[in-house]
Amino acid sequence: MNTDRIRSGLTRRAFVRTNPGLFPELETLIGDRDGDLGALAGREWDVVIDNPANIPRWVRLSAEALRGSVGRYVFVSSTGVYVPYLTTDIHEDAPVDTIDDPETEEVNGRTFGALKALAEDEARSAFPDSHLVVRPTYIIGPGDPTDRYTYWPVRLARGGEVLAPGDPSDPMQHVDARDLGAFMIKAVEDELAGTYNVVGPREPLTMGGLLERTRAAVGSDATLTWVGADFLQEHGQPVVTYWTEPAGDYLGMMQVNGDKEFAAGFEMRPLEQTAAETLEWWNAQGVERQELRSGLTPEREAELLAAFRAEG
Repeated sequence: MNTDRIRSGLTRRAFVRTNPGLFPELETLIGDRDGDLGALAGREWDVVIDNPANIPRWVRLSAEALRGSVGRYVFVSSTGVYVPYLTTDIHEDAPVDTIDDPETEEVNGRTFGALKALAEDEARSAFPDSHLVVRPTYIIGPGDPTDRYTYWPVRLARGGEVLAPGDPSDPMQHVDARDLGAFMIKAVEDELAGTYNVVGPREPLTMGGLLERTRAAVGSDATLTWVGADFLQEHGQPVVTYWTEPAGDYLGMMQVNGDKEFAAGFEMRPLEQTAAETLEWWNAQGVERQELRSGLTPEREAELLAAFRAEG
């Protein structure tokens, strides 16, 4: 790696800058991925990690500006490229989603996966022999701005009766952000190229296992009440944070194959560690942050549990 330590601040103006002062010792280059890439001119890098891009044009512009100046281009994609997840045990060579209008720049639930797949192609085209595409599943851990998993250690730590969605045997997958980052660095150092799913754990995990292990990790005495997918669907709650019934278009969402990444040396910390450290991080946040952005509000949870008991 070069000893020059540079952080690129290239983004779109509409994006929120996260922790801009986190690494004050780094040189910071400010630009705009929507066209103002002049800060990249005349520079060289061993590695570029393209983390936030959802729109293929952004990758195309960045790649054009960086072609010939980068040893390896790492593009962070998503297992969302496999939407709809109609099969299980999904490998890297499985079909990816497509879209009628590949020039659209509207990112939503329907376009996200297809646009990520098209952005991958831009990286491959620009760096045919030196690209690395990683496809993580749901990313969790301390600092997660979505609270999709954070909801569970926080809710379980609160105790009482907890609505557990679906069936305890429903498959689940995740990757701790810190393990994802470590794998990308290792992959670069090992000069890996190509496409890698980044999912875990290695041994199958179920929703029951996720909740039980999280409950134990945070020292909770909460009780779990399992509420089935049909009931939740009927009551307008088909999704509970990052749980979705494994059926139809979502059959294989949490059954993506990770053999290739583990063979390449991916290491994943225990769920218990992620759970405990996520709760510790959450508890250290200021009052303005301590409102969960995902999951059920206490009122909604109580409403669903009451209806479930009444129909019992």
